[in-house]
Amino acid sequence: MTTLFNTVGIVGTGAMGRGIAQLAAQTGAQVLLFDVNAQAALEAKKSIEAQWQKLLSKEKINLSQFNAYSACLQPVTQLSELQHCELIVEAVVELLNVKQELFAQLEALVSVDCVLTSNTSSLSITSIAKVLKHPERFAGFHFFNPVPLMKVVEVVRALKSDAVVLEKLCAFTKAFGHTPIIAEDTPGFVVNHAGRAYGTEALRVVSEGVSDFATIDRILKDQVGFKLGPFELFDLTALDVSHPVMESIYNQYYQEPRYRPNYITAQRLAAGVVGKKVGEGFYKYKEGVCVIPDEDVHPSLQDIPLESLPPVWISARAARRAPLFQMLKDLGVNIETASQPSPNALCLVAPLGFDVTTACILERLDPARTIGIDMLFDDQETKRRVIATNPALRQDIKKAAQVIFTLDGKALSVIRDSGGFVTQRVVACIVNIASDICQQQICTPQDLDLAVKLGLGYPKGPLGLGNHLGAENILEVLFNLQTVYADPRYRPSPWLRRRGALGLSLLHVEA
Repeated sequence: MTTLFNTVGIVGTGAMGRGIAQLAAQTGAQVLLFDVNAQAALEAKKSIEAQWQKLLSKEKINLSQFNAYSACLQPVTQLSELQHCELIVEAVVELLNVKQELFAQLEALVSVDCVLTSNTSSLSITSIAKVLKHPERFAGFHFFNPVPLMKVVEVVRALKSDAVVLEKLCAFTKAFGHTPIIAEDTPGFVVNHAGRAYGTEALRVVSEGVSDFATIDRILKDQVGFKLGPFELFDLTALDVSHPVMESIYNQYYQEPRYRPNYITAQRLAAGVVGKKVGEGFYKYKEGVCVIPDEDVHPSLQDIPLESLPPVWISARAARRAPLFQMLKDLGVNIETASQPSPNALCLVAPLGFDVTTACILERLDPARTIGIDMLFDDQETKRRVIATNPALRQDIKKAAQVIFTLDGKALSVIRDSGGFVTQRVVACIVNIASDICQQQICTPQDLDLAVKLGLGYPKGPLGLGNHLGAENILEVLFNLQTVYADPRYRPSPWLRRRGALGLSLLHVEA
């Protein structure tokens, strides 16, 4: 196999450095492993060879490939041994001064044609390059963990990066079967930037007492299709990694409200309750297995017979009113069709962005009998329904609603009154931040969606998700959330607002 770079130096042989070295060696490049701890470089070689041994045992590579790959790996003990490298990838501690000092040393050793790159996830590439005499040869080369499995790489353009350098890095990325995404040098680049809304908004929901960690995880997995809930994800990545990233991006954007961190993760980080690796985070772990709390048991027809259930009146302003009407019809519920509810009816609202309390006030409904349901997604697309109470709701109406919405056996979550429910808030913020990335021209809309699907495993890219739900619905959620919370974090991106107003796809590229 031929390679664009014949000799590649990896500085820092932790998990990221090892993964990058593995891929580089698989292209046929000679890979030199350097770590300030010489033993770590030796252990890295053994670890990488163990990964290839697993591939060999599964017949995904043959013995000839195994031997060729192994021959490409060479631990070195002195930084000076990297002097003939054509590409160097740095994967050391996330401290600006450490990286700057390292690259100043490297530039004095290597030839003028050597490409220098950093795998940093949170530091400015331009700031790292500040110490270089030839910053045009420097770029970000950001991989995701585990490197061999995460098929996207961000090739980050610093202010003075040469276009040829970016082209070479993209070609090298494709050579080992990954997808390169060219990104501008902005806080969080593309993937970490786009991922801000998922965790931070979920934390805000919890901090308002709307629901608990496990319920919010269930809702976002079952309604949207995320593989992991935000709190499961926090436990997997660990708060000693994710919380500093939240703070870093927030501060690098000069306290932009959309990226505001939360006291919950700061407090848990201080207590050392950081996630799965220590046996406790938002969940507890026994022998590495997550202990998930049981769901609440809802009343059933055994508790409240069908003939005792109140009739249901549906607000004329309800989102997806026709599908909601059909859902209740399929459930066999007695539906009222008059313009106003009868004195005994359960009043059902389905607002976008507003809370149930606000809907009661706007529509002059009796709050004691009014409950809300989240209809951002079509009910047929989801595995779970979510209903919201309000502070004045009667207990018998709540129980009746629980029975009604589980008549077909579908999972149900009951949350406290909240503007935008859970899914609406999180999804609207995801789409809005992605739109703002496009507004800043950090990358193309198509690359953004591809990067997020590959890097974060979302069921759809943020912009594709916005298209699926309708930009006008996302905008309605955001505008109404602003009304409820008077918080600038829900300020719609101009990019989203313009496309929504013109009826354009969020993946539309301007001429």
